Amino acid sequence: MKTLMKLMKGYSRESILAPLFKMLEATFELLIPLVVAAIVDIGIANADGSYIVKMCIVMVALGIVGLICAIVAQYFSAKAAVGVAARLRHNVMERVLGLSYTQIDHVGYSTIITRMTSDINQVQTGVNLALRLLLRSPFVVFGAMVMAFTIDFDAALVFAGVIPVLCIVVFGIMLITMPMYRKVQEGLDGVTAATRQNLAGVRVLRAFCREDNEVHDFEQCTQELTRRQQIAGRISGLMNPVTFVIVNLAVVVLIKVGAMKVDGGILTQGMVIALYNYMSQILVELIKMANLIITMTKAAVCANRIESVLEIPVEAVTGEKSLSCRGKVEFRNVSATYEGAAEASLENISFIAQPGQTIGIIGGTGSGKTTLVNLIPGLYNASSGQVLLDGVDVRELDKHALRQSIGIVPQKAVLFHGTIRENLLWGREDATDEELWQALEIAQAADVVKDKEGKLDGEVAQGGTNFSGGQRQRLTIARALVRKPSVLILDDSASALDYSTDASLRGAIRRMKNPPTTFIVSQRAASVRCADLILVLDDGVLAGQGTHEQLLAGCAVYQEIYYSQFPKEVADHA
Repeated sequence: MKTLMKLMKGYSRESILAPLFKMLEATFELLIPLVVAAIVDIGIANADGSYIVKMCIVMVALGIVGLICAIVAQYFSAKAAVGVAARLRHNVMERVLGLSYTQIDHVGYSTIITRMTSDINQVQTGVNLALRLLLRSPFVVFGAMVMAFTIDFDAALVFAGVIPVLCIVVFGIMLITMPMYRKVQEGLDGVTAATRQNLAGVRVLRAFCREDNEVHDFEQCTQELTRRQQIAGRISGLMNPVTFVIVNLAVVVLIKVGAMKVDGGILTQGMVIALYNYMSQILVELIKMANLIITMTKAAVCANRIESVLEIPVEAVTGEKSLSCRGKVEFRNVSATYEGAAEASLENISFIAQPGQTIGIIGGTGSGKTTLVNLIPGLYNASSGQVLLDGVDVRELDKHALRQSIGIVPQKAVLFHGTIRENLLWGREDATDEELWQALEIAQAADVVKDKEGKLDGEVAQGGTNFSGGQRQRLTIARALVRKPSVLILDDSASALDYSTDASLRGAIRRMKNPPTTFIVSQRAASVRCADLILVLDDGVLAGQGTHEQLLAGCAVYQEIYYSQFPKEVADHA
């Protein structure tokens, strides 16, 4: 809520004017029962038609002025609510983009999506209603009670007795439902996660005929969310009928007291009607307040959930050392453990990659290959040991400068909606068309772009779905090469390429004028066979390092991987 209050400071004018105009509207509304009383007691009692018409015009004028005030208040409250929601989205996105891989893994993608969508929408609705009704409804309730006291003290005591009872009901229900709505939003995180998983893996689901199973699991997830919503809704739903019963009982008492006063000549019929109208206004406003409190309860829960994301500390800029990267990478007894993991993903890894060398990294699934290369640009931090770039610990380097000197092509080839040119310029914004084509040639993607309508200005669908898997991989490699990095990381990024294209890609990188220090993570022995240094990982441990010939002669893990892919050479070796 602190963050929300800070954001509201930017809309101080709207936050003042919206409630002000709503209270002006309420003031005119409080005058209308007095006008009705005058019509009954003077106009109708004296059969004065002109007076009745005059007072009806006054009543219409009050209604029109009140309507104008309501519209102005709605404009200012909507402006503030939309503006705050936009700032919240910006702040959440900015914070998320500043989080480390470990922090994002801890928070979870589905949770972030829910915060960015449902939670912020709920906060926007809460701010809008709060600016319009938070002061107006209490103002009308207490204003009606004050007006009742000006008419008759005894009758007004009914108002004084019923309002505290109604407040107890309203605030009691609010306190009960607040933790319930928190659980509802948590349940929404689960539904979002299930939806995201099913949509992302829809092809796999159909391939394995798992649609019915996933529908069943999703139904259970949504039923649990529905159950939580129903429990909270049932309790919240008590608010309107309970307040109606209390107020209508008060109306019965009020009419009885009023009738006795009329018989005694103390009150007029018009005054009783005015008192009844004030009681009706109190009923309407308390119902509005009840709904407002329910909405604000949800908004407060959502605001706290959003704030929990904003309170996550951004990735620390651990060093200020600048970098003139030549590309020497050294690991000194490096170990790495993911947050919450029981065992280390890497243990005591040591090697040196000289500038311009090609380093192959191979091993079984889960052996720690991706973890190793993610330590170089500081996407994750080593739990012990040092990762050095040109002799400097990466934790001491400016993160922006560090990552500007490294080209990263992740396992999943990700392209963004726009044009091919826009995607390639992510590598370097000031790159010329000649440099873009050069990168495409090296990445074996030039033909892909030439065959595309519009060439460099050809359209890229969201996620690059209008390209094949191999085409996406080549384009993401070209994007990394546009940067002209000193260190290039290819994290199993040629898995969709045929052997010939893969070999051409590796050869083209080697023939570059100033070839980067290249790390090739692959399951294919053929992809790392010609590397200057091959690292063989086995369950997070460096099982061997050396050239292909050296490992084939002395590393059992490498032999097993290589001969499983080239069985003919087993017989030759034997």
